[in-house]
Amino acid sequence: MNEDKKEEILQHFDSFKDYLGDQVHKGEKLGLSEEALSKGAKRVADYLAEHEEPRNREQKVLNEMWHVANKEEREHMAHVLVKLADTTN
Repeated sequence: MNEDKKEEILQHFDSFKDYLGDQVHKGEKLGLSEEALSKGAKRVADYLAEHEEPRNREQKVLNEMWHVANKEEREHMAHVLVKLADTTN
């Protein structure tokens, strides 16, 4: 993904949710389980927490929660992110 597209997605929380929702729906069409989708969401969240600065309040809250959560809590948060994204589109 090019930098402009990434910036467009990350700039606004609704854009991020829409993008994540699109990816969840693609995964569902491919037959991925909720567990597989959540593992993917966790990888994305791990990457964002490590390499990207939050660009809005919502991302800041998620980032702070991610950093204080333990492994199990992060897995639960990933499941919730998938549910949130699934209801978006």
